Amino acid sequence: MAAGPDKGKERTKPGFTETETFSGLGERPPAGEAKREARHHDGHRDRLRERFSEAGADALADYELLELILFRTIPRRDVKPIAKALIARFGSLNEVLGAPRRLLMEVPGVKDAVALDLTIVAAINRRAMREAVRKREVLSSWAAVLDYITAAMAHEPREQFRILFLDKKNALIADEVQGTGTVDHTPVYPREVVKRALELNATALILVHNHPSGDPTPSRADIDMTRTIQETAKPLGIALHDHIIIGRHGHASLRGLKLI
Repeated sequence: MAAGPDKGKERTKPGFTETETFSGLGERPPAGEAKREARHHDGHRDRLRERFSEAGADALADYELLELILFRTIPRRDVKPIAKALIARFGSLNEVLGAPRRLLMEVPGVKDAVALDLTIVAAINRRAMREAVRKREVLSSWAAVLDYITAAMAHEPREQFRILFLDKKNALIADEVQGTGTVDHTPVYPREVVKRALELNATALILVHNHPSGDPTPSRADIDMTRTIQETAKPLGIALHDHIIIGRHGHASLRGLKLI
């Protein structure tokens, strides 16, 4: 059989240079090269862990923090190109941790185990932030509330309507997702919202939903729905503190915009 035009040439994966061929994203290196690379990787891992241990997370770039996670799932390969590819693909560390597994696995070198580990880290982060909010008076911990609901909802591919139910001291009683809709609509039933508040003995509410488009600007429907809930809840002694709309890179407060 005649040799094709590529015979004798080193092949690399699209998007990677020849120097990255043996990083674990390209083809298997010769035995001697593999040993030298393994020693180099071990040294790099030790140095990166030492920097983190001595100077903390602020001393490391985002892709280096990702490397520390990837070390545990990928024990014998250079994970720096994978970490950099993840940041390049999604734009930031926050976006990487918010990405669904199926999209993470589109990045070269990211298999199911790696994608699962990243989503576990993201879930732990959200859980910790929720507990921080739960143990505080919500209105005096507004930054923590925003951090939590942004982490929980900013990367959802469909609209999600969430309610934070508060007691008379404005402490969090419950955080519940009331509905999930399409990319631009979630059905909300004001009577059901108020009914659930009464069941929980809540005296105040914070409404939250996301805009998967990324733009948190409230629509006319958002404003009308919010006012209907407010008018339904008020006679029953239930206050509506705010309705927050979460986008990928920001949020909008209907209270702050003086729309309620």
